[in-house]
Amino acid sequence: MKSFRLWVTIAVSLLISAAAFGRDDTFIERQYFKYSAPTMQFINTIDSAVTFARSRLYVILNDTLDYKPKIYIRDNLTDFKALIGTAFPDWGAAAALPYREMIALKSPAHFRLGKSLKELIKHEYAHLVLQDRLYHTRPPRWLDEGVAMYTAAEWGWGNNLAMSRAVVFNGLISLSEIENMNRFSEGKAQIAYAESYLAVKYLLDEYGVETLNILLDNLRDRKSIDDALSLSIGGTLEDFEDEFFAVVKERYNIMSLFGDLYFIWIFLALVIVIGFILKMRKKKRMYKKWEDDEAYHSTDFDYGDPDNPEEYDDEDKPWA
Repeated sequence: MKSFRLWVTIAVSLLISAAAFGRDDTFIERQYFKYSAPTMQFINTIDSAVTFARSRLYVILNDTLDYKPKIYIRDNLTDFKALIGTAFPDWGAAAALPYREMIALKSPAHFRLGKSLKELIKHEYAHLVLQDRLYHTRPPRWLDEGVAMYTAAEWGWGNNLAMSRAVVFNGLISLSEIENMNRFSEGKAQIAYAESYLAVKYLLDEYGVETLNILLDNLRDRKSIDDALSLSIGGTLEDFEDEFFAVVKERYNIMSLFGDLYFIWIFLALVIVIGFILKMRKKKRMYKKWEDDEAYHSTDFDYGDPDNPEEYDDEDKPWA
């Protein structure tokens, strides 16, 4: 009886796994990945994004993937959570699971993702490559997210505003605290992502690609982040954070915050002006339509000379 129950349990587990992850023969094989989704509409976008990410990562990390990751796109939250688990934050749009060599994304056709599909693919693909570069040693979260954002070139006006707010209102997050990002609110997570990007950019700009790879080599050899940084840049994480935050505070301040807000007000003013112009044009067309309708239905006609109805009143004719 126990044996029978065991086999039933195994069979049910296999059925659930098949439903959640799909069978291998349902994947579409591409040059650099395997694709599983209800539709083929995104496959060319993914092709382009993966090709871009591979070339960029090879320059930064001197490495790329030697396997084809599985890329899943799911139309609903239940199927998405079945792939990546329930601990994933609600604000997340995609996830990379290096130990399973896969990327899972919410479908752009059914979710508001906040980023383009190309950006998300580049970002998540970078997570896989970095973990592969480190022989699946888990990197610090700020380094992991920073490399991914740098690869995807994810920087915009919103990130500038987030960093300006963080500096002005004393909201900077220590790099070590970014490990807990999955428990952050969406606003705090935005600051953490922005800091991660800037930290990696600062590392590359200040110390270069070679130093970054020395850091990664030491992390791959299971050294702590303090030891890996000491052997690459000559300082601990605290030392690196101090010099990095000094640069951040110099770049982002009350003036940059007002500058960002200034552009918001300009944009809002333009929206109001354009809206006013469109509204006036609509009113003008409406008044014109009313005038045309009144003219068509008017009873105020000139009937000419009532004594000679077939003659027109020609008082102004030159021969009168």
